[in-house]
Amino acid sequence: MASLRVQYRQAGLDGGDVDRDPIVQFGVWFEQWLATEPVDGTTVVVATVDEQGWPAARAMLLKGVDERGFIFYTNRESPKGEAIDHTGRAAITCVWGGLERQVRVVGEVSRVGDDECDEYFASRPRGSQIGAWASHQSSIVADRAELENAAAAIEKRYPDEVPRPPYWGGFVLNPTSVEFWQGRPDRLHDRLRYRREGSHWVIERLSP
Repeated sequence: MASLRVQYRQAGLDGGDVDRDPIVQFGVWFEQWLATEPVDGTTVVVATVDEQGWPAARAMLLKGVDERGFIFYTNRESPKGEAIDHTGRAAITCVWGGLERQVRVVGEVSRVGDDECDEYFASRPRGSQIGAWASHQSSIVADRAELENAAAAIEKRYPDEVPRPPYWGGFVLNPTSVEFWQGRPDRLHDRLRYRREGSHWVIERLSP
């Protein structure tokens, strides 16, 4: 299972069961999710909207959560990368069926700095590094052989250290809204939404 760096403090909400900071609350729920030993606990669905207004969603791996928000990496020249650059917005959904939980995050997206991207890319397995060079994500290829030949060429090009492709890097989604959904009997589910209002978070209970 891939690892996820989650940085948060342990704290409680006075008189309640959730923290006032949604990043903190996400960290608490995420640790509880990992304790169930899922096959890949970092899988999330990232949704974007392109220039024509068409929505698209795809499963990705969340690679970090800190005070900035939710971090993931991709080919920035892919359709998702272009959509993010166009709108500056995206949404993330975590579905944790074993706990009857869901987390929905909406926010503004910015690029992760080059130094941080270089550090993360260097930590990836060599095969994944080569794949990032060989694949022009979502472009049409004639057959499997074309992709494998491209990977073999990159393998020869970089026999030692593989540098990060200039078009590959990270995005961080800074949330403006985070909703925590907890399943309950008789469809009377708990839904708590954190909504950013200036520099503060407003917590609201939503009807299921």
